[in-house]
Amino acid sequence: MDTHIVVLAAGKGTRMKSALPKVLHRAGGLPLIDHVLTTASAVRPRSTTIVIGHQADAVKAALQGRENITFAVQEPQLGTAHALLQAEPALQRATGLLILLSGDVPLLTSDTLKRLIERHTSRGASATVVTAVVDDPAGYGRIVRVGEEIARIVEEKDATSAERQIREINSGIYAFQAKGIFDAVRSIAAENAQREYYLPDLVSIYRQRGLIVETITVSNPDEIRGVNSRSELAAASRVMREQKAAELMAAGVTIEDPATAYIDRGVTVGADTVIHPNVSLEGTTTIGAGCEIHSGSRIVDSQIGDRVTVFNHCVITSARLADDVSVGPFAHLRNEADVRARAKVGNFVELKKTVLGAGSKSMHLAYLGDATIGENVNVGAGTITCNYDGVNKNRTIIEDGAFIGSDTQLIAPVTVGKGAYVGSGTTIRESVPAGALAVSAGKQRTFENWVEERKKKSGG
Repeated sequence: MDTHIVVLAAGKGTRMKSALPKVLHRAGGLPLIDHVLTTASAVRPRSTTIVIGHQADAVKAALQGRENITFAVQEPQLGTAHALLQAEPALQRATGLLILLSGDVPLLTSDTLKRLIERHTSRGASATVVTAVVDDPAGYGRIVRVGEEIARIVEEKDATSAERQIREINSGIYAFQAKGIFDAVRSIAAENAQREYYLPDLVSIYRQRGLIVETITVSNPDEIRGVNSRSELAAASRVMREQKAAELMAAGVTIEDPATAYIDRGVTVGADTVIHPNVSLEGTTTIGAGCEIHSGSRIVDSQIGDRVTVFNHCVITSARLADDVSVGPFAHLRNEADVRARAKVGNFVELKKTVLGAGSKSMHLAYLGDATIGENVNVGAGTITCNYDGVNKNRTIIEDGAFIGSDTQLIAPVTVGKGAYVGSGTTIRESVPAGALAVSAGKQRTFENWVEERKKKSGG
């Protein structure tokens, strides 16, 4: 049976008080709607239609990298039933199953989605509703049952005081038979407090027609948690972090304080890695086995090998660290920094678009930008590769085994040859041949008794 996904993402999200569309706010490192679409992809849908409205162009732009998506525009926004109708042109010939999801419900699991499909198809239902039983149902539509069967869904603003005591709520997630769904939706009237066309009204319409309506109830209400405010966004993010930490710890990762571990859903971490408190691992970061990431470090979209140590308060973005590397404390690696096996990057060292070769080290107070540094190179404290000439960024090349003395400036483009030495305090403006010594400072001059004579002249 073909499965078609429709995601409702047209709302403004007034309570977010934001210029950004609600579905583009991030949780767990991704926009809310990305989580929904990733879950939907697990059932291999034949089509995916996203109903957009508020800031439609921004939502389209954010999803332009995804394939096989059709957009439908809802303008004005007149309720969930009206939103579904906007998908009719894309699905008017669709057969099989239509799954309706909300773009602001990011915690739904693929297992629940598969269970929804199984229940719907096995019972021959015309509609199946995902529900949850919660302690505080405020703000949600209530599931009204007659015996064990669902009779209707009532929105909170339209509910009686007795109905508001019901703790089983509507998630806004449904399965429908695709054939005839749009004709059925057109029969919904706006007879409610909001004067909107509510899709839940379809339940009572189907019941009146003698059609089968089923439900499945999630055991974890977090799955159907919607995001309508900044506090709800924070709550959803917290759940994602807890889930991710639990997943990693079950796989053999030590997380010393899960409450302060900010680890995005897309991050992978190898066994026997230790993550200290207040660490952020973001985006598509991968961390190998046996690593140690110390407190205060932030690693974004980077690849970390095995047995790597990242000391306190390092920032690593879009970088690659090979096996047995150590970094920090207080180091900054960015923009395609590439640190090869066994290399060491020390405190207050910054690498930008730089390769630091195997076994090389820069331990203190250096800026290495747009450089290619070979193997077993020592870069002394205070070294700067002066890569920008005011117009262009130029590269510095330091070949294997070279020794760069402290407080050296290398004016790119320049090459220091294999095994060459650069004396401390040198400004390198021309390439240094292999095995040569380069110095630019003159001979030291010492004036004895200079301090005492100066005091006499000044009367001090």
